[in-house]
Amino acid sequence: MSACTCPSDPDLTRRLIDLTQAGLPLVDDPWAWIAERLGISSEQALRLLQQLQRDGTIRRIAAVPNHYRLGYRHNGMTVWDVEDARMDQLGLLVGAQPFVSHCYRRPRRDGWRYNLFAMVHGRSAEDIDRDRQRIRQLLGDACRADDMLVSSRILKKTGLRLNRPAPTDRAQAPSQESSSCSE
Repeated sequence: MSACTCPSDPDLTRRLIDLTQAGLPLVDDPWAWIAERLGISSEQALRLLQQLQRDGTIRRIAAVPNHYRLGYRHNGMTVWDVEDARMDQLGLLVGAQPFVSHCYRRPRRDGWRYNLFAMVHGRSAEDIDRDRQRIRQLLGDACRADDMLVSSRILKKTGLRLNRPAPTDRAQAPSQESSSCSE
């Protein structure tokens, strides 16, 4: 186990990213699983991941539940035209709500007046409508208009993948249902 575990080892870093970019396997010790495949110790694997995270190469390591399998089958991207002067304060307030999975500011564009986006998930259309109403109440008179873009189907359910050729047919496409990496 003499492999270099510094982030400046591009081969090791690339192998680690290739190994983990689709997610960690559901095993008792994912660090040992990674280490075994990279030929390093579990401690070295964990230190390398932490260093890559500190350097900004890896943004985060987190569980990503499949909300559809948990019964949350309704989604809506709520969009808001909020006073720019109050955006920071109100964006933080909206983003802190337990029913908002992600919230961000976007620049206004010609023909698109909205500058605050907040994604909500629910078990029913009524749930996401109720969440939208809660956000509307929080924003109060700082909100000049709003809308909700409702998901009708899933087109892609993965994050960024590096240097992976696009599948040429559906049989080669990776499964959405997979929650672990394959060797």
